[in-house]
Amino acid sequence: MTPLYICNTVAVGLFGIVLSAAFCNITWSRRKVLEMALFTLGIFLLQAVVYFGITPELGQYLYPLHTHLPLILILCLLSRQRLWPVISVLTAYLCCQLRRWLALLIVELCAGGDAMQQAVELALTVPLLLLLLRAAPAVRSVSQYPAPIQCQFGIIPAVYYAFDYLTRVYTNLLSSGSPTVVEFMPFVCSVAYLIFVFRLSEEQRARTYLEQMQNSLNLQVHQAVREIEAMRESQNKTRAYRHDLRHHLQYLSACLENGQYTQAQSYIRSISDEIEASRVTVYCENEAANLIFSSFAGRAAAKGIPLSIHAELPHALPLTESDLCVLLSNALENALNACRRRAEQIGESGSIEVQTYEKSGKLFLQVVNDCVDTVRFEHGIPVSNQPGHGIGVRSICAIAERYGGIYSFAVQNGRFLLRVSL
Repeated sequence: MTPLYICNTVAVGLFGIVLSAAFCNITWSRRKVLEMALFTLGIFLLQAVVYFGITPELGQYLYPLHTHLPLILILCLLSRQRLWPVISVLTAYLCCQLRRWLALLIVELCAGGDAMQQAVELALTVPLLLLLLRAAPAVRSVSQYPAPIQCQFGIIPAVYYAFDYLTRVYTNLLSSGSPTVVEFMPFVCSVAYLIFVFRLSEEQRARTYLEQMQNSLNLQVHQAVREIEAMRESQNKTRAYRHDLRHHLQYLSACLENGQYTQAQSYIRSISDEIEASRVTVYCENEAANLIFSSFAGRAAAKGIPLSIHAELPHALPLTESDLCVLLSNALENALNACRRRAEQIGESGSIEVQTYEKSGKLFLQVVNDCVDTVRFEHGIPVSNQPGHGIGVRSICAIAERYGGIYSFAVQNGRFLLRVSL
């Protein structure tokens, strides 16, 4: 054992220990730093006893016992975790191979020997350590994920650790050139890559579902704000009528005293029409549905779009008020937009017909509206390339699927049909 070999062994030990500690989720206080330094010194003393007291060959064989196992126990003690310290040590061991491989590459290019390889490894220790420490926060963040995610992250380091010791330290299988042994790690990397793609696809589907839920919540908030504004406007009008009631009565009294009965009746009708226009129309027993239908009836009337609503909904329905709001609002919003586009293209808006009722604990909804656009379907669902479009359709589908219901979209004779049963 030459001094260069000893220095390189100490360097790679410090390299792995520092990286393992950096990868662990530990809040480093002055006391913990001191404890880690003392434990590190203890590991090096244990290595010295094995390497110099017995034989260097045995020290290499027993490296997992006199270095890695104590290091894992130390990190478990400092981090108060069990699984992640194991993964952090295995990951740091995998990173040590960067140091060895870069040195092998430089030696191969320069046609050097063992002494040069040890010198290059020693020289690469600090720069490579500083570079890897910059990536430590990203590695450390994985410790906050559930155990299955941590195991998925640590599978490559764990397999490589076993592979390296079984084929390079304990046996010479790797140097024998056996195709099975040589191709094993590429096989493991391929499997890990496929698992990663699968997990990424699952997370993407979950993210899409959450985005749909967020869009649904935004629509609920938007609709709620709209209804609150409508109620506030109605309340303001009612307050104004109450405030002006004395003036109305004085005017009517003057008309009656002067025999202007026709003018008085016309004035009463105008006041009645204003009051009637500001109230919420009762379509059914369900108050939430009445608010939504009244709001969209007002919007349709303002745009000159005939809207026919036939509703038989009780107070209690098999879905929550928020889901009912999203379902009806999206269906009517899409119908209004289709009629608006029709009016812009051919000058006629068409009409909207809504039928909804509850029977045997099931809610049925049908919305029919005129349309002029060529509707494109994918898997039976209308889609659009315009930004922001299609969210309402996805929300309707999500609600129907959540309650185990069914839905259908179709175009018949220039009319778009939406049917939902849940």
